[in-house]
Amino acid sequence: MSAGGGKKAILAALSANAGIAVAKFVGAAITGSASMLAEAVHSVADTSNQGLLLLGQRRAEQEADELHPFGYGRNRYFYSFVVALVIFALGSLYAIYEGIHKIQHPEELSNAIVAIVILGLAICLEGYSFITAMRESTPLKGNASWWRFIRNSRNPELPVVLLEDSGALIGLIIAFAAIGMTMITGDPIWDGIGTLAIGILLGIIAVILIIEMQSLLIGEGATPEEDRKIRAAMVDKDHIDRVIHLRTQYLGPEEMLVAAKVSITPGLEIADIAAAIDDAESRIRAEVPAARVIYIEPDLYRTQPVQ
Repeated sequence: MSAGGGKKAILAALSANAGIAVAKFVGAAITGSASMLAEAVHSVADTSNQGLLLLGQRRAEQEADELHPFGYGRNRYFYSFVVALVIFALGSLYAIYEGIHKIQHPEELSNAIVAIVILGLAICLEGYSFITAMRESTPLKGNASWWRFIRNSRNPELPVVLLEDSGALIGLIIAFAAIGMTMITGDPIWDGIGTLAIGILLGIIAVILIIEMQSLLIGEGATPEEDRKIRAAMVDKDHIDRVIHLRTQYLGPEEMLVAAKVSITPGLEIADIAAAIDDAESRIRAEVPAARVIYIEPDLYRTQPVQ
């Protein structure tokens, strides 16, 4: 998936969250609902996060230089990691604090119908963003489950948007239920309970993203399927008869470093060895397009270590 594919999902989320945030703040001011206010802050955080993701994509496009010879692709991982921290700090911690405060000191709601209408509108807009993110992610996901896609994807933006949007939809449903229970029972404590639940939900999502983005930022290798393809493409039997060892690492979502030592058929001339390595690189790039930086060291396979 190219950066352009992810960018479409980010822009959809940005436009939806900006409109939702304004509507929620208006609703919170009219009704005094803590869960509505928590959702408004959540939407502000989400809107800021989309901006950070776009900034990360822009920074990643910088050309490689002497200081960063492999380029700046990991900027996308860094800014996605920052997004996870924003969700935790600005979204989760605020909502948990506000929820506890409203449970301890409940406040009556006014014009709850306004809040219900705004939440309904927000669910529609958030649903549009979520469907866009799913559509953009489907080519990458393949036959894997959505959870496996989030865990294994080397594209940071789409999992972030998917988790943000799914969390936002669940949070809106929680806020909807909390305000509904407050209207039915006349007890405003339900508003505080809903706010606390939203904070916990955002905390769970933030922790998942922090773990995943930290792993990508440190450097993840090829997926098992990509590893299998690279090994198969490297061996031609006539000149390269086996892979002695292989190391891979993603330098960015669309750029993988491949370093390998291969066993060369004894007796080959240097020109034949060079041609065999060039052919192996071409086969690898054809099978795994992300493998853009390839280093192959020719060697002889030894069953016993050299003394």
